[in-house]
Amino acid sequence: MDGRRNGHTEQDRRTRYPEPRRQPVADRTENRIVVGVDGSEPSREALRWAVRQAELTGAEVDAIMSWEWPGYVTWGGMMPPTAPTDATLEESAQQTLLTAVEETVGKEPPVRVRALTQAGGPVQVLLEAARGASLLVVGSRGLGGFKGALLGSVSQHVTHHAPCTVVIVRAPSDDRED
Repeated sequence: MDGRRNGHTEQDRRTRYPEPRRQPVADRTENRIVVGVDGSEPSREALRWAVRQAELTGAEVDAIMSWEWPGYVTWGGMMPPTAPTDATLEESAQQTLLTAVEETVGKEPPVRVRALTQAGGPVQVLLEAARGASLLVVGSRGLGGFKGALLGSVSQHVTHHAPCTVVIVRAPSDDRED
């Protein structure tokens, strides 16, 4: 025998079918789904969808809410006597997010859901959170903007700049005429 099996040498097989290699940690996608939550019905529907997808794929869910200083506080450099602090804004966002998560997927969801708040604009916060994630899920539109718009500005921006696959979820109420 000349070392051939089915007409190919062992070297031929290794060249054609290389052994799988592990990806470096930095290149791997985590089995994590990031979902933007602002309390709107489309964002709650996005959270429901993300949890169902996580059940199917064994992923974890990061529910993200961003917060910013209200415009009236910084406009013109004047601050009212009872201006909020970073801590009070963060606490308010965290409470709003926890309430939205609990009301949407219950106190004990079927998968791990981390409720995370971050200072900054929603687009930037979501894009940063989505690094290394397998999916970024957002509602078709949030609390602001125009009722008749098909996509909100955040949804539109993340579809163009996200580092992972983006899913945009419409709430059932989006199908009604306003």
